[in-house]
Amino acid sequence: MRVNFTVNGRPQEADDVWEGESLLYVLRERMGLPGSKNACEQGECGSCTVRLDGVPVCSCLVAAGQVEGRDVVTVEGLAEYAKERTEHGSCGTGSCGTPLDAAKKWQAKPTQDSQTGEGVELSPIQQAFIDAGAVQCGFCTPGLLIAADELLERQSDPSDQDIREALSGNLCRCTGYEKILDAVRLAAARQGEAV
Repeated sequence: MRVNFTVNGRPQEADDVWEGESLLYVLRERMGLPGSKNACEQGECGSCTVRLDGVPVCSCLVAAGQVEGRDVVTVEGLAEYAKERTEHGSCGTGSCGTPLDAAKKWQAKPTQDSQTGEGVELSPIQQAFIDAGAVQCGFCTPGLLIAADELLERQSDPSDQDIREALSGNLCRCTGYEKILDAVRLAAARQGEAV
């Protein structure tokens, strides 16, 4: 089958997709977007998390055919997605996210490469992960970034419990999670200062 969908603001087409092929496989192997990692293939680790119509999902569990006509944001497009969200406003009340209509209108700018992430200023959560030292081997980082970005979109000042719950579907074997929590707190504080 042929699947037409949007990835990081760009219309994409995948041909000869077989019925059991996962979105993760299509992103990594057909589209050259290696950010989402292939680890457990059971939706347990969160390393393959992407946003599907704004909602974090484990791309290993989503059949590629299910994304027909839908919008996918991977870690490679996260910075541009966050920038676009900031430019078009966010309620910052802790109770809203990007409306579906707004997410569908999002377009990556041609001067930056949302395919590879090159030439794009990092999103606030990506920069906070670096500044807080939350990255070690990096295998879990893309999924954690996607989940944390979605949390900060919904809640501008999350509690530690909110952060733990939002990241609970993501496993990290290196860090012990404290630096990751610090990074989300840092991004939330910087987001609060910017408002």
